[in-house]
Amino acid sequence: MAFLGHQPRKRFAQHWLIDAAVLDRILDAADVQPHDQVLEVGPGRGSLTERLLASPAMAVHAIELDRDLVAGLRQRFVDQPRLTLQEGDVLSVPLTFPDGTAATKVVANIPYNITGPLLERLVGRLDRPVEMPYQRLVLLLQKEVAERIRARPGQSCFSALSVRLQLLARCTSVCLVPPRCFKPSPKVQSEVISLEPLEPDQRLEPLLARRVEALLRQAFLARRKMLRNTLAGLRPAAELNALAQAIGISLQQRPQELSPAHWVELARGLNRADDVGHES
Repeated sequence: MAFLGHQPRKRFAQHWLIDAAVLDRILDAADVQPHDQVLEVGPGRGSLTERLLASPAMAVHAIELDRDLVAGLRQRFVDQPRLTLQEGDVLSVPLTFPDGTAATKVVANIPYNITGPLLERLVGRLDRPVEMPYQRLVLLLQKEVAERIRARPGQSCFSALSVRLQLLARCTSVCLVPPRCFKPSPKVQSEVISLEPLEPDQRLEPLLARRVEALLRQAFLARRKMLRNTLAGLRPAAELNALAQAIGISLQQRPQELSPAHWVELARGLNRADDVGHES
């Protein structure tokens, strides 16, 4: 029998999602169509894989780190030609199908200990977005991270991650997932979110993206401080204040109070001021 004797491994942060209703919500959110090639990250014992294979998907490619689980998955889905399995670390192996084609959608129960680097690999960074964005990503994350991704300015959980992801993708919540929905139960609450990456022509142009990224790193390292302190030195104080007024913010505000659009306008204004300075 597939997976006979296999026990969840803490070093791989393995928690099997066993709640049928949540699995169905994930599949509904993915909205799999006949032309879709779906990348599944961390299939585990294949509960979600089974549903993906019952969907209209053209093909499913699953990447699993645990070699014993890969063996069990091969046994469980031996008669499924639309499924390809790859053993390896999702942070380092190619994310394409075996024939080199790219997935159109991603479904992932992300191991919480690699959430940050995996999000960067799947979505990219402001200054280095994924070249060919996926149409949609449906991700099961720790609730705390999901809240930060979809947070609004002024909320305590609003962070540099909020700004980055909201400038790269449309972010929505699918459902909350309490610990009882897993086996073994994790110690934290979880949440399913949907990300729809922006098309290349909707992204920030590279020079502006680099400036926004630099501002976020500088400001959110001291998120409790006012902008007049964290941004001091970028331009003369009077010039910074005039720029802030022009875009509708105050240097008395703190980083988490500015919307993604405000960060973009601030970066654009600073780039423009630099250009003027170079010309003079």
